Amino acid sequence: MALFKKKKVDPEEIDLTAIDRESKFKIFDKTGDTIITVILTLWALFQLYASLFNRVPLQILRYTHLGLAISLAYIIYPATKNADRRRLPWYDILLSLAFVCVAGYFIINYKPLQFRAGAYTKLDTFMAGLGVALVLLACWRVVGPPIVIIASCFIIYGFIGKYLPSFLQHRGFSFKRIVTHLFITTEGIIGNPLGVCSTFIFLFILFGAFLEKTGIGQFFIDLANSLAGWASGGPAKVAVLSSALQGTVSGSSVSNTVSTGSFTIPMMKSLGYEPEFAGAVEAAASTGGQIMPPVMGSAAFLISETVGVPYRTLMLVAVIPASLYFVGIWISVHLEAKRLGLRGMPREELPKALPLLRDKGHLLLPLIAIIYLMLRGFTISRAALIGCAICIVVPYLRKGTRVPFLKIFHALPQAARSVISVATACSTAGIIIGMVTLTGLGQRIGAGIFNLVGQNTFLALVCAMFTSLILGMGVSTTSNYLITSTIAAPILIKAGVPILAAHMFCFYFGIVADITPPVALAAYAGSAIAKGDAFKTGVNATKLAIAAFLVPYMFAMNPKMIMIGGTLLDALPMIVTAIIGLIGIGGGFIGYLNGKLNSILRLISFAGGLLLVVPGTLTDIIGIVLVGAVIGITWLTKKNASTAR
Repeated sequence: MALFKKKKVDPEEIDLTAIDRESKFKIFDKTGDTIITVILTLWALFQLYASLFNRVPLQILRYTHLGLAISLAYIIYPATKNADRRRLPWYDILLSLAFVCVAGYFIINYKPLQFRAGAYTKLDTFMAGLGVALVLLACWRVVGPPIVIIASCFIIYGFIGKYLPSFLQHRGFSFKRIVTHLFITTEGIIGNPLGVCSTFIFLFILFGAFLEKTGIGQFFIDLANSLAGWASGGPAKVAVLSSALQGTVSGSSVSNTVSTGSFTIPMMKSLGYEPEFAGAVEAAASTGGQIMPPVMGSAAFLISETVGVPYRTLMLVAVIPASLYFVGIWISVHLEAKRLGLRGMPREELPKALPLLRDKGHLLLPLIAIIYLMLRGFTISRAALIGCAICIVVPYLRKGTRVPFLKIFHALPQAARSVISVATACSTAGIIIGMVTLTGLGQRIGAGIFNLVGQNTFLALVCAMFTSLILGMGVSTTSNYLITSTIAAPILIKAGVPILAAHMFCFYFGIVADITPPVALAAYAGSAIAKGDAFKTGVNATKLAIAAFLVPYMFAMNPKMIMIGGTLLDALPMIVTAIIGLIGIGGGFIGYLNGKLNSILRLISFAGGLLLVVPGTLTDIIGIVLVGAVIGITWLTKKNASTAR
């Protein structure tokens, strides 16, 4: 264990402000930090009260959530990248107070506004317009310009629709109609995305923060080391396993990369991995955390609400593709370790699994409880609340895991701070969704693309994939999913893809954007720790996560794979052939499959793997023959070489 402590990089020392806008906070003095912490704590307590007693009206809950998120965004996030983060300019205070007034106005008047729907006063219109502008400006600071530019284009489209040609044309709307629709009705900023953020997402972010304070993150890393640290390329496999475990409670690619990567990346480098490969392993594995049940990323809760399926159903459906994602990365890591001849860590320097589970295994109780409760049919909110309560008790069950009692409650302001970026993204995405519903643009675009691709499901999937990847170059996964699902999911559904599979397809490619160059935030975070080339790290991460590009096509074209319209027995043959296919594809990419491969064998291995991924008995047979042939040839080559010696 001494080796781990020696090699660990302190996440606090890693400057991510140039990579991830959401990690860029202002630096306050002790008094300022105390004030912000108190406000964040009170916000978290309000959210807990609202979830516990369910007595806060929908509009008040959402406007309060929005008001705190946007006003705090102006205080906590600096205006520009080069701004002095140690001082609080007067205009930030003014902007923050302005949004407090806006939110307060709609909280106080929410009932009168319901009675005068469609006959709003000039003051209603002014406050709504100011609210929309302040939301966009805050989002520019927190999330970045791309989503703000997209949302602004949608607003402009609402004004100029009658001047546009063909299927883009609509009758056009007034300023009053647009801003009141966006800020007062539940079809815009305070619509479904913000509603999910103010309930499920906040609670699960809080649950993850509680788990972090109990030390479960370190427990996951120690457990992964004990299980896989000794194997070929051990630290890389530890990165995959620990990130999968960590991903069950945290849905952020960048934060997962930094937290687990601070241990695993230095260990990988010490064994001979190139910095770009070490950073890529951690980034690819950490990105998969967003698709790993039970918690997954924030967008998963939006899928549940949008599609109208219980979250427990979504968890069960997500298990197979998430497992295949991590199996694909594990295979690539193993083959790379074999190719380079990298060994694992000495067993005597690794923690022992059984003593570790005996001493700290009880830290898993909150996670086990939350899975059990959701599978038993408890609501998402109730399961999260019970999970949070168990988190507070669990560290004190054994002497070795006890932490200062107040430290656990640091999770409250931590969760509130973390939710600011999600709430800002959800509210801005609400602008896009609101304009799509107001103008009918979604149906128009959907009809246009559907006329282009016709009934060809594969082409529709390709269109949706590129939409997600392009959007993902500048927006968060949550924003990406909300935009893509609004525009692309209806196209997939028209092409015959089941609604849940269509939304999951958009969700998966929104996540893959985090490791797809040129803008690959998780890969860049990994390169910052590994001190490697950022772009090359992104390319390597894309190769490692090839399963994430293939599995969505598999379940979209054959939904029985994720038990939509079928059972686990129906899915099992597809899972087996998919794993063999991932071995072939990994061998082709890495250049090793039971031995080093030349260019021709790499091509055959890749082709065979790809055929196994494509649904169909004939393609499976051909794929198995090709991959088997490559393995046989390398085995004979190794045997002949050893005989010759």
